[in-house]
This record gives sequence, C-alpha cells and structure tokens, in this order.
Amino acid sequence: MTAIDFDRAFDAVPGRPEQVSPLVRRILCDNPGPFTFRGTSTFIVGKGQVAVIDPGPEDEAHLAALLDAVRGETVSHILVTHSHADHSPLAARLKAATGAEVFGLGLTARPDDDGVRLDASVDHGFKPDVVLSHGSRIEGRGWSLEAIHTPGHMSNHLCFALAEEKALLVGDHVMAWSTSVVAPPDGNMGHYMASLRALLGRDDHIYWPAHGPARLDPLPLVRAYIAHRNVREQAIMQRLKAGDRTVAEIVRAVYAGIDPKLFGAAALSTRAHLDHLIEQGRVRRRDDIYEAVGSGSP
Repeated sequence: MTAIDFDRAFDAVPGRPEQVSPLVRRILCDNPGPFTFRGTSTFIVGKGQVAVIDPGPEDEAHLAALLDAVRGETVSHILVTHSHADHSPLAARLKAATGAEVFGLGLTARPDDDGVRLDASVDHGFKPDVVLSHGSRIEGRGWSLEAIHTPGHMSNHLCFALAEEKALLVGDHVMAWSTSVVAPPDGNMGHYMASLRALLGRDDHIYWPAHGPARLDPLPLVRAYIAHRNVREQAIMQRLKAGDRTVAEIVRAVYAGIDPKLFGAAALSTRAHLDHLIEQGRVRRRDDIYEAVGSGSP
C-alpha cells in the first residue's frame, strides 16, 4: 500500500483560542474519537469583523469558548464546510447568539442510515441561510474567502480559500493525520477523486483541516492521497479476482489487522471504491455480491 507521510503531532488544547496565522485563530472542541482525532477545529478568520468556519457539534463548553473568543467583535458570517454532526450543529446556536447568517450547501439528497453510524454522522437538520456555489465569495474587513466545492467526503463539502494568506480551510477533504472516510450513499469515491485532482491546479501554501495539524506545501500530500486510493482500488480488484465476493471478505483481506473500531469505516470506504469500480464498468453487483467484469458468475 502506498505510504502517506501522516503527521499526528497536534497539541492544541480544547477551548483555548490559538492565533495560528495573522488572520486565523483556531479553537479545538473536546470531542476526540477514532474519526475526529483530537477533536473538531473551529476557525475564526479576521479581526474585529470575523467569519467562523465549522462551529462544531452541540457542545456547551465549545459554544462558550467560541463566544468568549469573539467577545467585542462582530461575527458577520458563519461558514460550514459540510453537514456532518461534528461540524454543523452548533451553527444554529451561534447564529442565535451573534445574529450572523449561516453559509454553506444543503444536502442534495437525504442519505440513508446504512447500519453503520460513524462519530461524524449526518446533521439532517442543517439548512444554510445563504446557499453557496463553487466560486462564491465571502468578504469581510481585511479578508476574503472563496468557496471551493469539493464533493466526495460528502456531496455538500466545501473548502474555503483565504486569498490574503494563500491558505485553504479544507474541512475533512484532506487531513494530515489520516485519510478521509468516504461513506456511501452520500459519499462518492469518483467525486472524491475528482475533487482531489482539482486541488492539484491550485497554489495554496497551507491547508487548515478541521481535524489535526496544518500542512505546509500540501500538494505532495494530495498526490499521496490520490496514489493511496488508486492502490486501494487495485487491491480490491485483486481480491475480487481471487474469489472474494462480499464487502466483509474484502475488508478482512485488504485491511488485515485493522482496529475493530474502524471496521465499519473500512467497510464503507470499500463499498465506495466498489461503487466507483461499477461506474467504470470494471465490477458488477447483484444484491450484495460483487464480481469483476469478465470473471464469470460467482
């Protein structure tokens, strides 16, 4: 499997604002877990008149920390990268406390609960006041953000480019500590790969993910993500050709030795890869049985 140079050195303290760049502050929510790492990072962009990106989950202490951090300032925008329950739910209460509108993308379809609930399950009640599109611009005093639509992790996933610092606030699209889970039915591997490739044409100097540390010179990481997913797809094809026919069989072989807590996430990611292979005409599915095209009936 292609190795990714992960960085898990992250010592942010929950509830304590950090000035991580001239225009960006970060506040970590105390919601650690196998999918959230040390927790969800909320970012505050600007000074005096500010935008808050990814308010986080329903968490009293985190809301109090956010309001304390912006005391004496005007929150003009609340931006949400996507509507997983560790990113968007607190937006409503932050709006009530500050009067700022919520910006983001609504879900294109209501995902089914496929029997596996991740820590980052879907916030079905999320509905932005202002619906953004790819290229939408949000401006404040001394800062400007551009919405970059990056579907894949979720269909409504956005990144936000901070022009003044050549920075990209990437949500869960690309993280330095781990790969991102792509969970069907709303997560789509084909869209995710296309969104990764779209980043290769940009010249961002730093990525600020919602989980874990920042990444300077981020394009090598993006290329490693793409290579990792391509190799994973090849491994799945090899298992199908070797006789595996179900997601569980493939996961046991491809993710040998995986932490049992992550088996559900691995199964969802495997299914996303299989769906992508079906879209390419390389695999077919009948009920819950998969086979490589040209390999004969199971």
